[in-house]
Amino acid sequence: MTEKVHLISLGCPKNRVDSEVMVGKLQRGPFEMVDRPEDADVIIVNTCSFIQPATEESIDTVLEMSGYKTAGSCKKLVVTGCMVQRYGASLESELPEVDHFLGTGEYHRIDDVLTARAGEAPRSYIDTPLYIHDELAPRINSWMPHSAYLKISEGCDHRCSFCIIPTLRGKLRSRPIQSLVAEAERLVAGGVRELNLVSQDSTAYGRDLGDGTDIGGLMRALCKIEGLDWLRLHYVYPLGVPDSLLQAIAEEPKIVKYLDIPLQHASGPMLKAMRRGVTRAGQERILDRIRRAVPGIVVRTTFIVGFPGETEDDFAELMDFVRAQRFERVGVFTYHPEDGTHGATLPDQVPEEVRLERQRVLMQLQAELSRGLNEALVGTEHEILIDGPSKENPTVLTGRLSTQAPDVDGHVFLDGPPADVAAGQLRRVRITRASEYDLVARVLP
Repeated sequence: MTEKVHLISLGCPKNRVDSEVMVGKLQRGPFEMVDRPEDADVIIVNTCSFIQPATEESIDTVLEMSGYKTAGSCKKLVVTGCMVQRYGASLESELPEVDHFLGTGEYHRIDDVLTARAGEAPRSYIDTPLYIHDELAPRINSWMPHSAYLKISEGCDHRCSFCIIPTLRGKLRSRPIQSLVAEAERLVAGGVRELNLVSQDSTAYGRDLGDGTDIGGLMRALCKIEGLDWLRLHYVYPLGVPDSLLQAIAEEPKIVKYLDIPLQHASGPMLKAMRRGVTRAGQERILDRIRRAVPGIVVRTTFIVGFPGETEDDFAELMDFVRAQRFERVGVFTYHPEDGTHGATLPDQVPEEVRLERQRVLMQLQAELSRGLNEALVGTEHEILIDGPSKENPTVLTGRLSTQAPDVDGHVFLDGPPADVAAGQLRRVRITRASEYDLVARVLP
C-alpha cells in the first residue's frame, strides 16, 4: 500500500540537499510525495538549529504539523536534522507527538524507519555525524529545474566561538571528485545548467582525503561536464584559500566570477574573540589577493554585529571596513548566544536593541553602496539565466546575472520580454534601471 509523504525542509541549502536525498530514497519505495500536509499519511520536518530563531521556527513547525496527527489525517510524524542532533534524546519527552527522530548523520535511514513494523525501529537515531551521501544515493532536485545545489563536503574543523556547526555536523568529510562529478553529470542530464557548490567550509575541501585533492581541482573537473553553463562556489573560509582555486576561477569560463567568503567582522578584538585566526589587515590582504587574481570578481560576505564585547569603536571599524572594501553583496546577522559555544560564556553580552540597531545601520550603508554599484551597470549588456515568474508578481519574469546567486542575492526583472523567453534559458539583456539590490533589463534581439 502506498503511503503519502509531505516533507518540510528548513534552513540552509545544505539541509535542502539532505532533504532531496530523503525524497529520492522514499520515491524508490512504497511512498508518494504530496505538496500539502493535510493530504499526507507521513510528515517529515527537516529542522535547522544554527541560531535560536531557527530553532524556534523548527519547534513551531513541528508543533504545527503535529496538529495533523491530532486531527487524524497524519499517522506518523518524523523530525530530522540539526535540532535533533543538537538536543538529542531529550526531545523524546519534550515532543511526545513525534514518532521518530533522526540526527544529521542518520537521514539515510528514513526509508528504513518508515517501512519498519511498529516497535521495530528505535524512536531516535542520533550519533556522531559520519555519513555523507555519494553519487549512488537517489536524489530529487527540489530547486529550480535548471539550477541545483551540490554538497561537496560535510562538517567543519574550525572552532569559531559563535558557531555550533561542528557539534551539529561533525568533522570535515569531503566527497571524492569522481563522486561529485558523477552526481553533477546526473543533475545536468536532468536539465540543470547552474550548479551551486555548498559545504560548511569549501576552502578546506579535500584536505581530509590526504591525496592532494583540493577545491581548485574539483572546480576544473566539474567544468568538463557538457551542458553545464555556470558553476558557483559558496562558503569559502578566508584563511588558506588555495592559488589553484583562484587560478581556476580566472581561467575557466564556466566558473562565474563570484566568491562567497564570510568574514564575520573587521575589528581586531572581535576577530580574536570570534576565534577567526585573522586580523583586519590579514583580511585586506586576502581580498586584495583574490581581486588581483580574478579582476572584476564579485565578492559576497556576511558579518555578525553585537558579538559579546563589541564596542562602538569595534562597530565603527566594521563600518569603515565595509566602506573601504565596497562589497557587491553583504548579509548582516545579529549575534545570538548559543548554548554549547564559547561565545555564550563571554561577558559583556550586547543588548538586543543595540544589536538590531547596528544591523539596521550597517545594512543601510550597504544598501547605499549596492545602489551605486548597480547604477553603474545601467546601459551595460550581460547574459542572464532566466528563472521564471517572480514570486511577488507572477506576471513579471525574472533572471539573474552570473554574479547573483539564487535565494540570497538580487534579481533582474525583465521589462516587456519577448514571448519566447522561458525559464532555463541564457539570454542577452541590457540593464535599464537599478535599485539597491535588483535590476531591470530588456532582452536583446
